[in-house]
Amino acid sequence: NSSESHNCAKSILTSDRLQIVVTLSEFFNETWEAANCANCLKNNSEGLSNSTEEFLDLFNKSLTCFEHNLQGRTVYLSPNNYTEVCKNCNETYTKLNDLYNNLQRMNRQGGEAGHSAHLCIDVEDAMNITRKLWSRTFNCSVPCSDTVPVIAVSSFILFLPIVFYLSSFLHSKQKKRILILPKRIQSNANLVNIQEKYS
Repeated sequence: NSSESHNCAKSILTSDRLQIVVTLSEFFNETWEAANCANCLKNNSEGLSNSTEEFLDLFNKSLTCFEHNLQGRTVYLSPNNYTEVCKNCNETYTKLNDLYNNLQRMNRQGGEAGHSAHLCIDVEDAMNITRKLWSRTFNCSVPCSDTVPVIAVSSFILFLPIVFYLSSFLHSKQKKRILILPKRIQSNANLVNIQEKYS
């Protein structure tokens, strides 16, 4: 029906008591908004954005790498021994993680889709799955690159009081106690003793 009159829409959409068409339309629109689906698409919604396609491609490569390194070895591996997966898939996982962080940064500034908010739910869920597999299932951990600077700064701060007090001790003049003898007449008790000797 090509007619856009209010009566036509009312008769088609709200003719039944449940208004099922309107309810479903609102549900899908709310789900679309809550999942930030528009953030995975190009501005004109013609298809997936380039960054989303790149992310999903890397995500699939990561999962393929996990599966490839586990095939035929699961029987012989103990639950905590996944060194092959950690070693062989580290590069792919790191690229995926870096790309995800870049997408988050880009998305805060507007991104390809022109919407600012969270990344779309497909990208977030894919990254959550990968991180859970990497850290919990395979127990792979990437060493933190900030460890050395943090230890250096902490050590410097801890030694500051020692350096301060040591330098203060070495560079300050040590005042020695000098006893000054009084130049006055001795006490009366001594005078009485002297008088008794001479008498």
